[in-house]
Amino acid sequence: MTGPAFRRATSADLPAIVALLADDVLGAARERPGDPAYDDAFAAIDADPNQFLAVVEDGGRMIGCLQLSFIPGLSRMGLWRGQIESVRIAASHRGAGLGRRMFEWAIEQCRVRGCGLVQLTTDKARPDARRFYESLGFAASHEGMKLSLTTVTAPAPPPPA
Repeated sequence: MTGPAFRRATSADLPAIVALLADDVLGAARERPGDPAYDDAFAAIDADPNQFLAVVEDGGRMIGCLQLSFIPGLSRMGLWRGQIESVRIAASHRGAGLGRRMFEWAIEQCRVRGCGLVQLTTDKARPDARRFYESLGFAASHEGMKLSLTTVTAPAPPPPA
């Protein structure tokens, strides 16, 4: 038995990834499985060498996903950062240590890419997630802020021609 395997997502994985993203209280309110907007988003992620959409499989079944973004910067003497987002674990596999393995894998990918810092954001409505991230060594060193430019209920209009 080899256990979970990590790999780059393919377009065939997209429905299962979106289903994972929608499979919790917050995701259920903001995701719309089957929406064609996901196809465009996947194509953009897949075409960008600084993006890595990862899936975790076990026994041929997708049991987790996350997105890594490798961000160049000028501050901290040109330090690259790894950003971890969209972390989800299938409900049937939660609480069994898969999250820790996923983060260890993701942090190692950031090291391989030369990142000097790994960062993430977590919704304030997820106190358990925050405790988990702190157990991995993450520190709440900054106050994150967001400005929503679109709503989940209506897609953004196309840019002017």
